[in-house]
Amino acid sequence: MTDPVTRPTIANETADRRFLYYDFIMAAFVAILLLSNIIGASKRSEVVLPVIGEWSFGAGVLFFPISYIIGDVLTEVYGYARARRVIWTGFAALIFMAFMSWAVVSLPPAQGWPFQEDYENVFGNSWRIVLASIVAFWAGEFANSFVMARMKIWTKGKALWTRTIGSTIVGQGLDSLIFYPLAFWGLAGWPVEQIWQVVVSQFLIKTLWEALLTPVTYAVIGFLKRREGVDIFDEGTDFSPFKAKL
Repeated sequence: MTDPVTRPTIANETADRRFLYYDFIMAAFVAILLLSNIIGASKRSEVVLPVIGEWSFGAGVLFFPISYIIGDVLTEVYGYARARRVIWTGFAALIFMAFMSWAVVSLPPAQGWPFQEDYENVFGNSWRIVLASIVAFWAGEFANSFVMARMKIWTKGKALWTRTIGSTIVGQGLDSLIFYPLAFWGLAGWPVEQIWQVVVSQFLIKTLWEALLTPVTYAVIGFLKRREGVDIFDEGTDFSPFKAKL
């Protein structure tokens, strides 16, 4: 028997409803998105693996997948339309971050200030990295949310792990496939074989992260559904990424 507190709910039934934790989750999503792009997007790290040897990966992979987990939580609990709003908020924040980085780096340094070159190395990402990051985020996050919402209908709300991992495979796959070739193809220090190695490792590590954190995802989703009193199914939802209506 369905718990009356978390009864299945059609998305448009909650259009005017205020939720307790939605705004906090949106803030966490945007914060993790921006920090992972500022700190780790362009750094290539390397580890030595048994049998395989040296293996390259992007440093941002350690934390960026958390934004996809939050995206899963948003879609599962609050529905695709509210997740769509959060994705567009993150998209706007990325654009502003890119503009602010460009403006601050471009300002002439004070006489005798010795850190301009360091500042440019850290925050002066090229237009390619900025464009790649924005395009990859947009495509990956919307694919992740769409697959999550559609699979919830197909599975009738059961087997949550199939949705969280399945949506990650699609979303993170697109993200990795778009970002690294678009950002680094043809640049010195990024041979073609290493770009594809990083793409593969990013995809595998991100998917593994999702699988390992599945118990945490279950706990967070269960808590939010109980406290918010909803379990939204996107029956009749317009899945266009360009809509703003709930």
